[in-house]
Amino acid sequence: MDFLLNKTMEMKGTDLHLCAGSKPLVRVNSSLIDIEGSERLRPDQISEFVHEYLTEFQIQELQREKSLDFSYSRRSLGRFRCNVYYQRGTYAIAIRALPIEIPKFEDLGLPEVIKSFANKSKGLVLITGATGSGKSTTLASLVDYINENKKYHIITVEDPLEYLHSHKNSMITQREVGGDAINFASALKSALREDPDVIMVGEMRDMETMQTALTAAETGHLVLTTLHTGSAVKAIDRILDGFSKEQHTLVQSQLASVLEGVVSQQLLPRADKRGLIAVAEVLCVTPAVRNMIREGKHFQISNLIQMGDKQGMVSMERTLAKLARDGVISHEVGYLKSADSQLFENYFKQPSL
Repeated sequence: MDFLLNKTMEMKGTDLHLCAGSKPLVRVNSSLIDIEGSERLRPDQISEFVHEYLTEFQIQELQREKSLDFSYSRRSLGRFRCNVYYQRGTYAIAIRALPIEIPKFEDLGLPEVIKSFANKSKGLVLITGATGSGKSTTLASLVDYINENKKYHIITVEDPLEYLHSHKNSMITQREVGGDAINFASALKSALREDPDVIMVGEMRDMETMQTALTAAETGHLVLTTLHTGSAVKAIDRILDGFSKEQHTLVQSQLASVLEGVVSQQLLPRADKRGLIAVAEVLCVTPAVRNMIREGKHFQISNLIQMGDKQGMVSMERTLAKLARDGVISHEVGYLKSADSQLFENYFKQPSL
C-alpha cells in the first residue's frame, strides 16, 4: 500500500482507486491514469489492507453499513482520507491525499468575502459542493484563520479527521466519529456542554444533526459545516428537506435568524492543464435574504445573488464566464458547470464583467 501511495504522490495525484480486477488508478488533473508497471489487484490484497488498518469496531460498521470512512497516515507520506466499500462482494477503496500543511485562505484563490464569515461571532456558515470540490480544505482554512486570530475554544467533529490542527492563539479540540464520538448528533450535543466558541461539523447528514447545529447557532455559537449541494439556494432546500413539512415554518424561521453565509464551490480543470482552479458562488445573508427564507421564498434568492455584488455576493455564472473569457478555463467547462447555462452565455457575451 505504501508503494502505491508513494507513486500517487510522485504523480501529483489527488486520489487513488483500488478495485479487484483493475490496476490501481490515480486521478491527476481530473483524469484517471494507471500506475506504470502495476498489476491488476486481487481481492485478497485489498482485504489485507482493510483488515490490517481497521479496528474491530470499524470492521463491524463496514459490514453493517457496507461502506466506511477512515483516515490513514504515514510519517514519510502524509495523511489520507479513505473510503472502503463493497462491490461485487469484495472490497474497493477510494483514497484521497490530504496536504500536511493547512493551506492559508489567501492561497485558495477564493473570494475574500468568504473569510469575513470566519469573523462572525455567532451564526451558521455553510460550505457546499459536490464530492471533491474542496469543501474540507476551505473549511480547514477558515478554522485555521480563526485559530490564529481569535482567543477561542474551537471544537471540530469529523468523520474522519482530515486536517490536524495545532493549538495556536485558540485552543482546538478535534473529535472523530467512530473513535471519539458515536455519531455527529451526539458529538454536537456534547460540544454544547464543552464551552465552545466555534463548532466545526464535518458534514450535516441527518435531521438530528441539522437541528442541533441550528440550536447551537441560535445560542450564540459560530457553526461552520458542509452540505453536498450544487448551489447556495439548494443548500437551503437541502436543510428543509431534512425535516417534515409540518416543521418547515419553524425551521425557516430558525434558518432566517442564524444563517450568515453560504459558499457553493467547484474545482475545475484549468485550460492550460496545469491543475485545478477553485470557483465559488457566495450568498451573503442580508435582511432581504432573511425575509425570503422566513417566508419560504428562497427560490427567489438566486436573483439577489446575481444583483448583489455590492453586498459581497458572488454569482457562479458570472465567475465562470469571466474565467472563460480570460482563458483560465475553457468555454465548454464553464458552460457545462453552470447551473444556468443561458445566463452563463449572456455574461460571456458582455463586453466587460
